Order: sequence, then structure tokens, then C-alpha cells
Amino acid sequence: MNKYPLILACALATWLCGIAMAQPQPALSPEHQTARNIFKQLIEINTTDTPAGNVTTAAEAMAARFRAAGFAPEDIHVDGPLPNKKNLVVRFHGRGPGKPILFLAHLDVVEALRQDWSIDPFKLNEVDGFFYGRGTSDIKQGDTILVANFIRLKKEGWIPAHDLIIALTADEEGGQSNGVQWLTKNHHDWIDAEYCINTDAGDFETKKGKRLLLGMQTSEKNYVDFRLEVKSNGGHSSRPVKDNAIYHLSQGLARLADFDFPVSLNETTRGYFERTAALEAPATGADFHAVAGSDHAKAAAAKRLSQSAFFNALLRTTCVATRLEGGHANNALPQTAAANVNCRMLPQDSLQNVQDTLKRVLADDRIVVTIVGEAIPAPASAINPAIVSKLEALSRKLYGGLPIVPVMDTGASDGKYLRIAGIPAYGVPGVFEDVDDVRAHGKDERIGVKDFYDGVDFYYEFIKSLGAQ
Repeated sequence: MNKYPLILACALATWLCGIAMAQPQPALSPEHQTARNIFKQLIEINTTDTPAGNVTTAAEAMAARFRAAGFAPEDIHVDGPLPNKKNLVVRFHGRGPGKPILFLAHLDVVEALRQDWSIDPFKLNEVDGFFYGRGTSDIKQGDTILVANFIRLKKEGWIPAHDLIIALTADEEGGQSNGVQWLTKNHHDWIDAEYCINTDAGDFETKKGKRLLLGMQTSEKNYVDFRLEVKSNGGHSSRPVKDNAIYHLSQGLARLADFDFPVSLNETTRGYFERTAALEAPATGADFHAVAGSDHAKAAAAKRLSQSAFFNALLRTTCVATRLEGGHANNALPQTAAANVNCRMLPQDSLQNVQDTLKRVLADDRIVVTIVGEAIPAPASAINPAIVSKLEALSRKLYGGLPIVPVMDTGASDGKYLRIAGIPAYGVPGVFEDVDDVRAHGKDERIGVKDFYDGVDFYYEFIKSLGAQ
């Protein structure tokens, strides 16, 4: 038997198999390719709050894209209080004089150490259906989606009914007085709008591969720190006395640990529980309906739901001890004992009520309770029926009619400062993420490739719908 035909046949089979395995992915549409290019550029610009990071570089890079797309120089602003942390604001002029709509995302990201990651966090890596990199989910996909669609609509010759504004800000992750805070105080006219759509808030949820809901953020809990402090005379530890600052503080904190603020729902959280009940297991869904109602089962349902840290945070204001200090020497009675208590207040709660409640629960006049830093609570944004209607229409068109659910974030976003400044803010992320795979701020941050491109398409439709009237 001649072995060469067999060898040639095997080689041919191997070659054909290789061809099959190496089939190129379908070509991206021009719109998706542009979005990918912008995403790659932003991910690969380090915008952390470190010596290596520079937000201004990203802002200038996006400004260059807007100029190349035909936006007038006077409609593009790159400005801020620090040379390496400048914000980008761009205006898309409309036909009429109506009040603009503002679209918001931030350019800065949290630090990512190469040794902690499986891959380079400052390279856009596409692996097994996911985009990896720092900022892929918080929130450079939001920056990209807004930039790509503003440029696409401009090039298509589309003109909105009234002005649209995009603001890509610095220092949201750092919590410093830049970004939206700086813009509202120094250039309010650049961003003054009927309302804001914030890509860095809300939830487009998936679970185990199934898309569940479109969550529109209308409010967030208000952050405030309180310092609890006790003073004593101190003395030599060989002659202890009952008046001990540490004991006073620790006993008060033990009472706080056993305390829960009362359940208090608002328009947003009541809507959340009502509209997501059908998505939960039957027992949990029944508790959702009960806690949103007014019958005798409400208290028992709230007690069961409070076993979940997330549901508990939706139901009430929370306060928790986060730091502790006391004493000055091992052989001396303490002269000072102090703790930091971090509170996340419901939008309808007040600073005065929370502070008074803490004093009552601590039940010790020796514990002085003071507010740490500046605390300006933000109100909730009333649910806007027009935005909900447009989201419902898009949900039917794109996702088979997933429910639109109002959500209250338990964390914080720049929407807070817009609400304080009188501009209602609504969180609409546009990109679906798995509730069991949230990697923002963490190792190997990622989003689904398909989810990213679907988000680009969603926002193209959403911007046109909002800007049509």
C-alpha cells in the first residue's frame, strides 16, 4: 500500500479542519466597528486617580472625534479645575428652543493593578464573548455608546427637536469636587437641561443568560457619616473607674447593632417591589406584594425580606459602624473613644431625623453625635411617564416587552448632584449585565460583547426617540 495518498488525505483533512476552526467572525457593521474603536481607545487610556492616570487625555481624544464629525468648536468644552482631570461637554443643536436633554457618563475609573488581573486591565481584550478591561462596565461602555451615537446621528444629518448635551466627567470615582459638582457650580449653562439620562445608574438585568428587566434609576440613597465620640477624664489603668469612654461607646454601639430603622417605601421602591414580584420565587413574590401593600402581612413580609442585605437596604434607612478608635496608651484609662457610623438615608428621610434617631438609640448623653463633612441630601426624581413610555416601546421592539422597573440605587452616582441642582436624573445603562457577575471596581472587569453592541443599538433608538419631540 502506498502511504503517500494516505498522508496527503490526512493533511488535507487537517487543513480543512483548520479552515473550519479558523472561520472569521462576521464582519461588524460600520456603526459597531466605530463603537469598538472608540471603546478600545478609551479603555487603553489610563484614567485612574494615580500618577499614571489622566482623564484630560481621554476628554481631548473624544473632543477630537466630535470636531472631526462636524461639531462646532464653540459647542465643545474641555474644562475643569485640574490639568489632568478635565470634563468634556458637547452640545448637539436642535431645531427648536425647548429645554435640552443631558446625557451623562464619567471618564475616570478606579485603580487596577496588573498583578491582580489575569490580563492587562488597560488593553481591550475580547475573550470568549466578553470584553475585558478596566472600565468595561464602569463606565467607559457608557461613554462609548454616547459618543458613538452622537457622532453617528450628526453624520446622518439628523436634527433633534431641541438641543441634546453630552457630559463626560472626571472624578466621579474619586468623589472630589469636580465633575458634575464643578459643572453645576461653574458652568451650569453648559449642562442645564429638562432632565438627565445617566448611563452610570439603573439596571438592565440578566440572570443565568436570561434578560429580566430594564431598571430605570429615579433615586439613590443619601450618604452621610456621623462621628460618635465620648470623652472621659482618663487616669491610671491600675485604678479603673466605671466612667470609661470605651464602655460608654461600646454599649451604645451594641444598642445600635440591634436597631432597625422603620420600613418606609417611596414611589420608586414600591414600584420596584410591585413590578418585579412576578420575577421572583412564589414565596418571595408574595412578600414583595405584601410589603408594597398596607395589610397586616406587611410587617412579617418586611422581616423576611430584611434577611437579604439588598432588600433590607431598599426597605429602610441604614446606619452601620465602620470605624473605631479609642484610648492613647495600654496602661492608661481612655480619655477619648470614637466611632464612625455610615448611614445611607432614604431620599424621603432627613438628616435631622437620622441624627435624632441615633441619639435616641444610643441612649447615652455622653455620646456626642456630629455630622462628618458636607452632607446635602438629594431628593428623588419623580417618575417621568414620557421616558417610561419610550422605554416600554423600545422594550417591545428590541427585547420582547421586558418590564420597565423604577429602581433606587443603594450606592451613589453623579445623578445626586444634578438632582440637588434642580435637574431630574434618570439612570438608564442600556447594557445588560448579569446580576451574579458584577465586576465593576474588581478583578477582570468585563461585559458581554453582544450586550455591548446591543447597548449601542438601544441608545441609538433611545436618543432619537427622546430627541424627536
